[in-house]
Amino acid sequence: MFRPVSLFVGLRYTRSRRRNHFISFISLFSALGIALGVIALITVLSVMNGFHKEIRERILGMASHGDVQALDGSMEEWRLAMEQVRRHPEVLAAAPYIQAQAMLTHNQYVSGALIRGVDPALEKDVVDVAQHMREGRLDDLKAGRYGIILGRELAQALAVDVGSKVTLVVPQMTVTIAGSMPRLRRFTVVGIFEVGMHEYDSGVAMIHIRDAARLLRMGDAVTGVRIRIRDVWQARRVSLQLANSLPGVYRVLNWTDYHRNFFAALKMEKRMMGLLLFLIVVIAAFNIITTLVMMVVDKQSDIAIMKTFGASPGMIMRIFVVQGATLGVVGTVLGTVLGLLLAFNVEDAVAAIERAFGIHFIDPSVYYISKLPSDAQWPDVMMVAGGSLLLSLLMTLYPAWRAYRTEPAEALRYE
Repeated sequence: MFRPVSLFVGLRYTRSRRRNHFISFISLFSALGIALGVIALITVLSVMNGFHKEIRERILGMASHGDVQALDGSMEEWRLAMEQVRRHPEVLAAAPYIQAQAMLTHNQYVSGALIRGVDPALEKDVVDVAQHMREGRLDDLKAGRYGIILGRELAQALAVDVGSKVTLVVPQMTVTIAGSMPRLRRFTVVGIFEVGMHEYDSGVAMIHIRDAARLLRMGDAVTGVRIRIRDVWQARRVSLQLANSLPGVYRVLNWTDYHRNFFAALKMEKRMMGLLLFLIVVIAAFNIITTLVMMVVDKQSDIAIMKTFGASPGMIMRIFVVQGATLGVVGTVLGTVLGLLLAFNVEDAVAAIERAFGIHFIDPSVYYISKLPSDAQWPDVMMVAGGSLLLSLLMTLYPAWRAYRTEPAEALRYE
C-alpha cells in the first residue's frame, strides 16, 4: 500500500466522486474561491506598487536622494562638505544648489515659485530633470545670461513660452534714493520641464547657480549640496552616516523626508487594501471547514472501520488535514499563477477593455499617466501565497478534530 497511509487516503477522498457529488461541488468552489482571492490580491498589490513606483520616479525627477544643508541656510564651506560626501562609497554624485522663494511676473500674470539655482553640468548627475525637459535643455542655463527653466504648469500660468521674458522678484529689499524696493531681475525662458507632479510642475523654476548667488547676494555660499545614492532605499541609512561623519554642523535629509506624510499614507493604503482583499481568501477558506465537516459526517463509517483496524487518532486527523490542505494548495497555486499572468499583462487587459467598451479608466489630464502601471514584487507574492496556504491549513484543524473524536461503536450502530 502507498505510504504514508494518511496521505494516500486523504488524496483518495479528495478525488472521490462516487457517493456525494454535492461535497465535490463545494470542494471545487472552495478551491476556486481561494484562487479568486489570491488573484485579486496579487493584481491589486501589483497595481498599487506600480503607482507607487511611478510617483516615486516622478518625485525623484526633481528631488535628490539626499540633501546636506547648513542650519542657517548659507553653507560657506560647501566645497569641503561636497568632497567629504563624494568619498562615501554609496554616493554616486553630488551638486551644490541655491534655493529661495520668489515671485514671477509676466504682463498681468503673477505666480509664486521656488527658485532653484543649479549647476547644469552637475545637476544632471543628481536628479533626472534633464530627462523631463519638454522644450529646451538643462545645458541652456548659462552663467551671466539670466536664463530660466519653468515647470509646464507654471509656464502656462504665466502665459509664457521659450524665448519669453519674465521678471523674477525676490523677498529681499534694496535701499535706493527712492526708498526700499524689492530686488528683481528680468530672465529669459530657455526651457520648460514636466515631471508629472503638480507640486513641481506648477511651483519650481531653475536658474544658473551663479545667477542665483548674484541675485540673492550670497557671494560664494550655497544653500546646500544635493546627492545621488547608489541604492535609493538606503538613503536614510547613508544620510545618518553622512550626518555623523561631516565636519561642522549640518542638516542631512533624504528624499522620504520631503514627502513623509505622503509616503506614509501610501503605505497605510496598501496595507489596508491588502487586508480588505485578504477577506476574500478568508471567506473562501471557511468553505473548507464546511466541506470537511460534511466529509467527516459522510465518512463516519469509514473512520470507525479504520479505527477498529488500528488506525491511530493522529492518522485520522492527518487524513482530513491532507484533504483540506490539498484544496488550499490547488487554489493557491492556481491563483498565484493566474494572478502573476494578470499582473504582468494588466496594461494590455485594461487597454482591451477600454477599446471594447469605449471607456477610459485613467484620464491623463488628471493623473498625468495614460496607462495602468503594474509592478509585481516577489515579497508580496510570497506573502499572499504563504498566508493563503497557512489559512487553509488552519481551517482543517476543527474538522480533523471532529473526525478524531468519532466513536466507532456509535458510528457503526446502524450500519
